[in-house]
Amino acid sequence: MLTRQILAKTAAVLSAAAMLCLCGPVVAQAQDEGGTKAARELRAEYDTAVKGKTIAYLPISLAAPITAEWGRMIEMEAAWRGMKYVVRDPNFDSAAQLQALTALVNDKVDVIIVQNPSVTLLAKELKRAEAQGIHVIQINMASNYKSDAFVGADWHEVGRVLADEVVKQCGTASGKSGKVQIVQGELTAAASVDQVGAMLDVFSKDKNIKVVSNQAANWDANTALNITATVIQQNPDLCASVGFWTIMESGAAQAIRNAGKIDSVKIYASGEGSQLDCDQVNQGNFTKFLNYKSTEQGHDLVQAAVGLLEGGLKPGTKQLAYFTIPEWVDKSNASGANCFALPKAK
Repeated sequence: MLTRQILAKTAAVLSAAAMLCLCGPVVAQAQDEGGTKAARELRAEYDTAVKGKTIAYLPISLAAPITAEWGRMIEMEAAWRGMKYVVRDPNFDSAAQLQALTALVNDKVDVIIVQNPSVTLLAKELKRAEAQGIHVIQINMASNYKSDAFVGADWHEVGRVLADEVVKQCGTASGKSGKVQIVQGELTAAASVDQVGAMLDVFSKDKNIKVVSNQAANWDANTALNITATVIQQNPDLCASVGFWTIMESGAAQAIRNAGKIDSVKIYASGEGSQLDCDQVNQGNFTKFLNYKSTEQGHDLVQAAVGLLEGGLKPGTKQLAYFTIPEWVDKSNASGANCFALPKAK
């Protein structure tokens, strides 16, 4: 009986060995051919669609941490994919930005990534770009023209989340004055239009909330400081200040600190998540800020470009949206990945 069991096991081992001998040449052949056929075909199709294509980046200015971070991510990821990267810096000059966009369209680049200073300025040229066969991706601030893709914050959501927090701290149940200051950016920018609309809608549902100032600082910290200095003087019992960009709102925070009210006024902003933003939180100038993660947005911009190129659709055929998940940053998490490093001086 024991002998039969030994013979059976031996036969099984020999059979397995024979199978390995038969399969060996097949495995070696597959490796010699460069791996699986599916993987080779997938990469070849990807390279055909993407490699060598030109991706152009046109922000309002490269001087801000948010636009520099988008550019860093686009350039890095484009290089890895074998794409050509082109950047134009109008340096806050709207006329120069429009001229740069016109030139990029005439140069027939493959993809244009653009940040709109207003909802109207670039709309006609964006439409012309797609008519010329160029994919257009708008970043964070959209125009009235819906292009192939939008990557960025959902400003209605951002405004609502900011307003909900203000109501929680200053609304009927808070026992506080309910006085709120809003510091907008550019009045005709989508980020301002949509955030303020959502905020006022939320505020209208709580009778204790009183918007004592709703002014545009045009993304400038010094202007925000001057506006807020007047507001805090006229309203020493101000409950909260809300800004539509962290760098701009840092000016408002400084005015509130100068007035000796930094511990009594809640200060909020939406922002990109740079080290400067986290410093404001850790230094006690911001209560917290709503981070829309510009590093992640930079990655999504290139992903959107690749998707459009691989999809093979004619530009202007379909409008896609890649919205960023907003995340509150306070002293408990104002560090690490929530605070991207500022670019080093060249």
